[in-house]
Amino acid sequence: MAGSFTIPAGGMKDGHHVYEFEIDRKFFDLFEDSEIREGRLIARVEAQKSSSLADLNINISGKVQVCCDRCLELFDHPVDCENRLLVKFGLELDDSDPEIITFPRDENELDLSQYFYEFINLALPIQRIHPENDLGESTCDPVMIQKLREHLVEENKKTDPAWDELRKLMNDN
Repeated sequence: MAGSFTIPAGGMKDGHHVYEFEIDRKFFDLFEDSEIREGRLIARVEAQKSSSLADLNINISGKVQVCCDRCLELFDHPVDCENRLLVKFGLELDDSDPEIITFPRDENELDLSQYFYEFINLALPIQRIHPENDLGESTCDPVMIQKLREHLVEENKKTDPAWDELRKLMNDN
Protein backbone atom coordinates (compact mmCIF):
# COMPACT_ATOMS: atom_id res chain seq x y z
CA MET A 1 0.00 0.00 0.00
CA ALA A 2 2.96 2.31 0.39
CA GLY A 3 3.52 5.02 -2.13
CA SER A 4 0.64 7.33 -2.89
CA PHE A 5 -0.48 8.06 0.70
CA THR A 6 2.91 8.58 2.33
CA ILE A 7 4.75 11.52 3.83
CA PRO A 8 8.53 11.76 4.09
CA ALA A 9 8.61 11.48 7.88
CA GLY A 10 12.25 10.43 8.21
CA GLY A 11 13.59 13.05 5.83
CA MET A 12 11.24 15.86 6.81
CA LYS A 13 13.01 19.04 7.93
CA ASP A 14 11.94 20.75 11.15
CA GLY A 15 9.07 23.21 10.70
CA HIS A 16 5.60 23.36 9.19
CA HIS A 17 4.66 21.19 6.18
CA VAL A 18 1.39 20.63 4.29
CA TYR A 19 0.46 17.57 2.22
CA GLU A 20 -2.73 16.88 0.29
CA PHE A 21 -4.04 13.53 -0.93
CA GLU A 22 -6.96 12.70 -3.20
CA ILE A 23 -9.00 9.73 -2.03
CA ASP A 24 -11.17 7.92 -4.57
CA ARG A 25 -12.20 4.43 -5.71
CA LYS A 26 -8.56 3.29 -6.05
CA PHE A 27 -7.97 4.08 -2.38
CA PHE A 28 -10.93 1.99 -1.18
CA ASP A 29 -9.87 -0.87 -3.50
CA LEU A 30 -6.75 -1.18 -1.29
CA PHE A 31 -9.00 -2.47 1.51
CA GLU A 32 -10.54 -5.81 0.49
CA ASP A 33 -13.30 -5.93 3.11
CA SER A 34 -14.22 -2.26 2.85
CA GLU A 35 -17.93 -1.57 2.89
CA ILE A 36 -17.10 1.73 1.14
CA ARG A 37 -16.24 1.23 -2.53
CA GLU A 38 -16.54 4.74 -3.91
CA GLY A 39 -15.73 8.20 -2.65
CA ARG A 40 -14.31 11.59 -3.48
CA LEU A 41 -12.38 13.11 -0.61
CA ILE A 42 -9.38 15.30 0.09
CA ALA A 43 -7.07 14.53 3.01
CA ARG A 44 -5.04 17.52 4.12
CA VAL A 45 -2.16 16.79 6.47
CA GLU A 46 -0.49 19.66 8.32
CA ALA A 47 2.71 18.52 9.98
CA GLN A 48 4.65 20.42 12.60
CA LYS A 49 8.05 18.67 12.79
CA SER A 50 10.64 18.99 15.54
CA SER A 51 13.74 16.88 16.21
CA SER A 52 11.92 14.28 18.32
CA LEU A 53 8.39 14.20 16.88
CA ALA A 54 5.96 15.28 14.21
CA ASP A 55 2.50 16.53 15.17
CA LEU A 56 0.07 15.72 12.35
CA ASN A 57 -3.32 17.39 12.02
CA ILE A 58 -5.34 15.45 9.46
CA ASN A 59 -8.51 16.93 7.94
CA ILE A 60 -10.54 14.75 5.58
CA SER A 61 -13.55 16.12 3.74
CA GLY A 62 -15.71 15.02 0.84
CA LYS A 63 -18.28 12.29 0.19
CA VAL A 64 -18.37 8.51 0.27
CA GLN A 65 -20.96 6.19 -1.20
CA VAL A 66 -22.64 4.01 1.41
CA CYS A 67 -25.60 1.64 1.45
CA CYS A 68 -28.78 2.93 3.07
CA ASP A 69 -29.75 0.80 6.08
CA ARG A 70 -33.44 1.36 5.32
CA CYS A 71 -33.87 0.91 1.54
CA LEU A 72 -30.50 -0.69 0.63
CA GLU A 73 -29.76 1.83 -2.15
CA LEU A 74 -26.37 3.52 -2.42
CA PHE A 75 -26.17 7.23 -1.63
CA ASP A 76 -23.47 9.85 -1.08
CA HIS A 77 -22.79 10.62 2.57
CA PRO A 78 -20.71 13.67 3.52
CA VAL A 79 -17.52 13.20 5.52
CA ASP A 80 -15.78 15.99 7.38
CA CYS A 81 -13.42 14.99 10.15
CA GLU A 82 -10.32 16.30 11.85
CA ASN A 83 -7.87 14.05 13.67
CA ARG A 84 -4.51 14.37 15.34
CA LEU A 85 -1.65 11.91 15.18
CA LEU A 86 1.69 12.24 16.98
CA VAL A 87 4.72 10.60 15.41
CA LYS A 88 7.65 10.00 17.78
CA PHE A 89 10.98 9.03 16.31
CA GLY A 90 12.56 5.96 17.88
CA LEU A 91 14.29 2.67 17.16
CA GLU A 92 11.43 0.52 15.86
CA LEU A 93 7.86 0.88 14.65
CA ASP A 94 5.21 0.81 17.36
CA ASP A 95 1.63 1.69 16.47
CA SER A 96 -0.07 0.02 19.44
CA ASP A 97 -1.28 3.42 20.71
CA PRO A 98 -3.93 4.79 18.31
CA GLU A 99 -2.81 8.39 18.89
CA ILE A 100 1.00 8.06 19.04
CA ILE A 101 3.16 6.20 16.54
CA THR A 102 6.77 5.44 17.25
CA PHE A 103 8.45 5.62 13.86
CA PRO A 104 11.96 4.24 13.17
CA ARG A 105 14.52 7.01 12.59
CA ASP A 106 16.10 5.08 9.72
CA GLU A 107 12.82 4.80 7.72
CA ASN A 108 11.98 7.51 5.23
CA GLU A 109 8.24 7.29 4.47
CA LEU A 110 5.23 7.00 6.73
CA ASP A 111 2.21 5.40 5.04
CA LEU A 112 -0.99 7.12 6.22
CA SER A 113 -3.49 5.06 4.18
CA GLN A 114 -4.65 2.88 7.10
CA TYR A 115 -5.15 5.97 9.29
CA PHE A 116 -7.12 7.75 6.54
CA TYR A 117 -9.31 4.66 6.14
CA GLU A 118 -10.01 4.40 9.87
CA PHE A 119 -10.70 8.13 10.24
CA ILE A 120 -13.21 8.05 7.34
CA ASN A 121 -15.04 5.04 8.78
CA LEU A 122 -15.15 6.53 12.27
CA ALA A 123 -16.62 9.76 10.86
CA LEU A 124 -19.66 7.91 9.49
CA PRO A 125 -22.75 7.45 11.67
CA ILE A 126 -23.69 3.99 12.93
CA GLN A 127 -27.07 4.16 11.18
CA ARG A 128 -26.73 5.24 7.57
CA ILE A 129 -29.98 6.33 5.95
CA HIS A 130 -30.85 8.70 3.12
CA PRO A 131 -31.19 12.29 4.29
CA GLU A 132 -34.58 13.98 4.29
CA ASN A 133 -35.44 16.49 1.57
CA ASP A 134 -36.34 20.15 2.19
CA LEU A 135 -39.92 19.15 3.06
CA GLY A 136 -38.77 16.72 5.76
CA GLU A 137 -39.62 13.67 3.65
CA SER A 138 -37.45 10.60 3.27
CA THR A 139 -35.42 10.36 0.07
CA CYS A 140 -35.26 6.55 0.31
CA ASP A 141 -36.34 4.42 -2.65
CA PRO A 142 -40.19 4.66 -2.54
CA VAL A 143 -40.64 1.21 -4.14
CA MET A 144 -38.54 -0.44 -1.43
CA ILE A 145 -40.30 1.51 1.35
CA GLN A 146 -43.67 0.32 0.01
CA LYS A 147 -42.44 -3.29 -0.05
CA LEU A 148 -41.27 -2.95 3.54
CA ARG A 149 -44.69 -1.64 4.59
CA GLU A 150 -46.40 -4.58 2.85
CA HIS A 151 -44.30 -7.06 4.83
CA LEU A 152 -44.59 -5.28 8.15
CA VAL A 153 -46.08 -7.59 10.74
CA GLU A 154 -48.40 -6.04 13.28
CA GLU A 155 -47.66 -7.08 16.82
CA ASN A 156 -50.30 -9.38 18.33
CA LYS A 157 -52.32 -7.30 20.80
CA LYS A 158 -53.93 -10.29 22.53
CA THR A 159 -52.70 -10.94 26.02
CA ASP A 160 -52.59 -14.06 28.12
CA PRO A 161 -55.43 -14.01 30.74
CA ALA A 162 -53.11 -15.47 33.39
CA TRP A 163 -50.75 -12.51 33.01
CA ASP A 164 -53.69 -10.14 33.16
CA GLU A 165 -54.66 -11.56 36.58
CA LEU A 166 -51.06 -11.18 37.83
CA ARG A 167 -50.97 -7.56 36.64
CA LYS A 168 -54.17 -6.89 38.59
CA LEU A 169 -52.54 -8.28 41.76
CA MET A 170 -49.47 -6.09 41.25
CA ASN A 171 -51.58 -3.00 40.64
CA ASP A 172 -53.71 -3.63 43.74
CA ASN A 173 -50.65 -3.56 46.01
